[in-house]
Amino acid sequence: MAAVAAPTFELNVTEAAATEIKKFLATEDDLPETAGLRVRVVPGGCSGFQYSLNIEEDSRAGDMIVDKFGIKLFVDMFSVQYLNGITVDHTTNMMGSGFTFENPNATGGCGCGTSFSA
Repeated sequence: MAAVAAPTFELNVTEAAATEIKKFLATEDDLPETAGLRVRVVPGGCSGFQYSLNIEEDSRAGDMIVDKFGIKLFVDMFSVQYLNGITVDHTTNMMGSGFTFENPNATGGCGCGTSFSA
């Protein structure tokens, strides 16, 4: 019987985003070594889905775990289908600063940049 390969999943984080994520993690008290950032997609926003970033103490059963720049990123199985190949960046401009998402799976978006359709 041939072994079944695990699905491939790629999530990219720019160095600028990693720096900001590390700053957020550093502000949390008593985070265990297992802590990381949950990157997920939730229903909502003006285009159907929106991105969500949360600091969590540990991964959950079934999560894909990606390590980038020494940061653990947790992605649940629902979100994997929408986040495969995504790039998370952090930008600063005249309107402020924040995380941006370049998603090759999105079929549409909106002006706010945090909502998409797939």
